[in-house]
Amino acid sequence: QVQLVESGGGLVQPGGSLRLSCAASGLALDYYNLGWFRLAPGKEREGISCISRGGGNIYYADSVKGRFTISRDNAKKTVYLQVNSLKPEDTAVYYCAAYRAFFSAFTLESKDYDWWGQGTQVTVSS
Repeated sequence: QVQLVESGGGLVQPGGSLRLSCAASGLALDYYNLGWFRLAPGKEREGISCISRGGGNIYYADSVKGRFTISRDNAKKTVYLQVNSLKPEDTAVYYCAAYRAFFSAFTLESKDYDWWGQGTQVTVSS
């Protein structure tokens, strides 16, 4: 059974930082490209970053570029999202997701992702 479990969310003041983690089980993580998405109240789900199975390709949405850093540790079956310089507009539920990398384009389109975690809440407020 494939599971992706996010952790590390919380309440943080503007300008603060968090490190989100997503632990995978039930799949060989090094076969999968991984992405982070977020869903804020009243907004559509937004893809914010993705990383290829070996870590050689990384993409960030403009809204988070320069503030967020994605990384992965295939041995630990974990993907991370370091979120810095947080703003109130970063408040959302953050999800990690995975799709099998072979014969697939490198993408941050949510429709291409097969497996999703349950999400972790990030709230940025003073």
